[in-house]
Amino acid sequence: MRFMVAPCLLAVSVLGQSNPPPGPRVPAAAVQELVIPAGTKVPVALKHAISTHGTRAGDAVYAETTFPVVYNNRVLIPAGTYVQGRISQIQRGGRIKGRAQVLMHFTTLIYPSGYTVILPGAVENAPGADKTAVKDQEGTLRKDSQTGTKVGTVATTAGTGAVIGGLSQGGKGALIGAGVGGAVGTAIAMLSRGDDVKLDAGTTLELVVQRDIPVDASRVPNETRAPGSAQ
Repeated sequence: MRFMVAPCLLAVSVLGQSNPPPGPRVPAAAVQELVIPAGTKVPVALKHAISTHGTRAGDAVYAETTFPVVYNNRVLIPAGTYVQGRISQIQRGGRIKGRAQVLMHFTTLIYPSGYTVILPGAVENAPGADKTAVKDQEGTLRKDSQTGTKVGTVATTAGTGAVIGGLSQGGKGALIGAGVGGAVGTAIAMLSRGDDVKLDAGTTLELVVQRDIPVDASRVPNETRAPGSAQ
């Protein structure tokens, strides 16, 4: 019986060596995850034109990052990364009141590898937009006021009417002509629609990330520019 116990003990010893007890596991996500913090500013350039004259609510928005976003010495978004969004609201300038405005939201970030993440983003600044500024925290782009332009139209037509009236009927005619010209100028100003918001392809915007975005570090290249993008 003693001779049978020894082989059994040897077998148990070998089995224990071939199957060592599992050690503590390190979650892969804890090692690989990066976070793009809320409040991060991302400079982009539009890939197509947007206008309150021809663009409609629901239309897609396509842009591309123009400068790398770096946080704690780590590239989070390289230049040349694609950004996609959608037009949320759009309004043309009114004839009597109301300025043209457009609201867009960015929804998707597409890395060079094809890795895609949800992007809760809004326009914070529009340095490349002509006579257009950000109206509110939602990122509404609104055309500058045209009050001075319309007043100038009234004044010009009034002055022209005064000259014509004065030439034909003297001082009294000048007053009548000024009144008629002013009325015509007012009508023109009231019937003229306000200028549209126009953002040409290549217009630079600055968007802001509205919530933290967790990303997979293994799929985010630590390079300042996306491979193959234009220099």
